[in-house]
Amino acid sequence: MSQSKTEVSIRGNRRLDAMSPKVAREVERSSGEKSLAKAVRRLNSQANKKKELLVPTPNLDKAEAVAEKVAKGKILIQNLSRTQRRFVK
Repeated sequence: MSQSKTEVSIRGNRRLDAMSPKVAREVERSSGEKSLAKAVRRLNSQANKKKELLVPTPNLDKAEAVAEKVAKGKILIQNLSRTQRRFVK
């Protein structure tokens, strides 16, 4: 049984925070739009995986707005404790 790995290397000399066989996760604690967009782009590079972006609760709406502009496909945005969620198609 394969488990989740952290700090996974992806193309373009980049790293993804966590990846399991079915889910790619990125945790973005900073609130800047550029850093949120970069995190979404790192998730975009993962085909055939569910994509989750975890952000602090105050940044949920901002992350949703950035993801609507940048994301290709579906992305789930949650706060760090996973009690609130936004879904971008």
